[in-house]
Amino acid sequence: MTIDELLTRGVSEIIIKSSLENKLKGDKKLRIKYGIDPNKGDIHLGHAVPIRKLKAFQDMGHTAVFIIGDYTARIGDPSGKDETRKPVSEEEVKKNADAFFSQAFRILDQSKTEIHLQSEWFKDFDLAKVIEVASKTSVSQIVEHETFKKRLSEGKPFMLHEAIYPILQGYDSVAVRADVELGGTDQKFNLLMGRQIQKAYDQPEQDILMMNYLIGLDGKEKMSKSLGNYIAISDKPEDMYGKVMSIPDSLIMQYFELCTDLTDEALRIIEKESKDDPRNTKAKLAKLIVEMYHSEESAENAAGEFDRIFKNKEKPEDMLVKRIDVSECRIDDLLMKCELATSKAEAKRLVEQGGVEIEGEKITDPFKTIEVKDEMIIQVGKRRFVKIKR
Repeated sequence: MTIDELLTRGVSEIIIKSSLENKLKGDKKLRIKYGIDPNKGDIHLGHAVPIRKLKAFQDMGHTAVFIIGDYTARIGDPSGKDETRKPVSEEEVKKNADAFFSQAFRILDQSKTEIHLQSEWFKDFDLAKVIEVASKTSVSQIVEHETFKKRLSEGKPFMLHEAIYPILQGYDSVAVRADVELGGTDQKFNLLMGRQIQKAYDQPEQDILMMNYLIGLDGKEKMSKSLGNYIAISDKPEDMYGKVMSIPDSLIMQYFELCTDLTDEALRIIEKESKDDPRNTKAKLAKLIVEMYHSEESAENAAGEFDRIFKNKEKPEDMLVKRIDVSECRIDDLLMKCELATSKAEAKRLVEQGGVEIEGEKITDPFKTIEVKDEMIIQVGKRRFVKIKR
């Protein structure tokens, strides 16, 4: 990849571009920082966009510095949020952090990646150090944060601990002596805070490279774990394939650009194909993404399974089997027993939305009692099947 491609593919904004270009043309090996909060245990394709850019820097010989925000996760990034996030426990953060590291190395070269937990430096902070770091910025700067400004204007709560979030993220850049930080466009305030706090600690200010964010499965909002509109890189091949096939046609090219390594020339050919035959173009995209995170064989199998279910209207060859030891069961309880719903409220919603079928018959009454036969198949949505046995 050329420097020009590195700085343009999927990139929204660079601060300061001329500075970063000069650094990349020099002999110094740069320290490229990317941090992620382990609020939940999945890295999704949206996260993978900047991580893959981190890998591109890594492939050019620079040092990838991957940080797990085990302290900022306990606050939760307030950017773009209308209300204060619920705190995440220390135990959950640790569990998710372990999962994040293993998933990140599906993309990054582990032997060439410098990995850190924020607790390496924050665990030793005392009140004096907190006051010192907080003194590097002003209240007026913090309330210029777009999210905080919006909440204050609408009379919504803006809790004091949320103001600490960008300061902590900024200090990360001091701790690892970052030359460049990667992030999404919604992270601009936090990324700039890194420059400010580095300057306050007499370090050279990092350059910033912001990536376009990936739209989620709903076709409207940024891919997000909290919104549930995401594709995890740890998803099973058939689930990953099916989710990619469910994206709106209007997002095909965005996914090709941000989620694959196809050349710009190849993208131009794909764009023409997508206009003529979006279904088959999307199938190519789905196979390519599954290959990246699993294998070519897994991609072929996932494609065959998808076609069997959706084109040929057949049942999956391999489906979860649940043994039910009752002769009859109300549909909401049955969905929960089969792990197709996490609550009666969710089960009721699935039925009312017309998403539940038993042996091909659509269930419309959320309180219906079902006769449990020795063997039958229950389906929720387009891709979820369970074989029930007594």
